[in-house]
Amino acid sequence: MVTGYVSIIVLLPIAALVASAFGGGVAASWSAATSPVALSALKLTLISAAVVTVINAFMGTLIAWVLVRDSFPGKRIVDAVVDLPFALPTIVAGLTLVALYGPDSPLHINLAYTSTAVFVALLFVTLPFVVRSVQPVLHALDTEMEEAAVSLGASSATTFRRIVLPSLLPSILSGTALAFARAVGEYGSVVLLASNIPFKSQVMSVFIFGEVENGSPHAAAAASVLLLAISLAVLLAIRGVARIGAGHR
Repeated sequence: MVTGYVSIIVLLPIAALVASAFGGGVAASWSAATSPVALSALKLTLISAAVVTVINAFMGTLIAWVLVRDSFPGKRIVDAVVDLPFALPTIVAGLTLVALYGPDSPLHINLAYTSTAVFVALLFVTLPFVVRSVQPVLHALDTEMEEAAVSLGASSATTFRRIVLPSLLPSILSGTALAFARAVGEYGSVVLLASNIPFKSQVMSVFIFGEVENGSPHAAAAASVLLLAISLAVLLAIRGVARIGAGHR
């Protein structure tokens, strides 16, 4: 029953997308998905998603560590603020970023319509994924092994690298996989700040939407299938590394 439900909810729409992509023939679909504009958008999307994912893998783990292991005034407020990108509709997140980094920025930092805007928007929307993946694992960790290592003369860095990190690695990789998936498919927060300028600030999701608006659903579907295939390969690789890491614990 569960398998059938997953098939109907997930696999059936994907099958319909693939059928639409190749409805005009394989050659036409490949040509649409690998046009210069599409490849430029794909390149910016994947590079931005990869860089943002790596940054948030480190920063998300650090924030989770501080929220679990440290005590400071306003800790509950910071813990709640981390979830804001989850709570805000993406279009509202986009408006927020435009207000802060747009032409009328109170910080006098105008990133509008640049590739840098893509990085900033994706950093904002993907931050909580690693934090919320790592945080419960940190709460569950037994600190006795860490205390024993320190009592035997191990440094804090060695204790973290040899004892804590192996336990956190699967959750870090799980969080990065979710962050990457969100970054690749993000639309609302990107389209307002980065706009839709081909070869400059256009990401794949915006390109696909533009193809739909221009009356080219088959081209949009072909580009979607290409992006889906690449994203699926990356996600499977990350999850494979996570399973290997969990197996060596």
